[in-house]
Amino acid sequence: MGSGIVALIGVTHGDTPAIAARMAEKIRGLRIFEAHHAPAGVCLPPSSARELSAGELELPIMVISQFTLYADTKKGRRPTWDNAAPGEIAAPLVDAVAEALRALGTEVSTGVFGADMKVNFTNDGPITIIVDID
Repeated sequence: MGSGIVALIGVTHGDTPAIAARMAEKIRGLRIFEAHHAPAGVCLPPSSARELSAGELELPIMVISQFTLYADTKKGRRPTWDNAAPGEIAAPLVDAVAEALRALGTEVSTGVFGADMKVNFTNDGPITIIVDID
């Protein structure tokens, strides 16, 4: 498997479909790749030495729901997830991120919301970015 983005999506109580759409645009548009990540056949702009986005390189994005991103560890040793939206709110918004990415022409893979999944990926860089849109 080649380059792409693994997007761990946490949803909080105030998130909306509009935020999900903006999140998809932001993730797809982040200029975090170099030209050598381009799949064969992708036509690069003349200044291909610059950092490029997953959208420009036509790279896939894996969308995974991740409520644990909203862990609160300020008190004690047991985290709470009070800031994470419940499944009935979060699931449609995680799906909305994936659908917005597809609407932008991105190949998207997803997991199963709420499932205990084993996900393996290689963080090439390493680069991990928190994207917060509100």
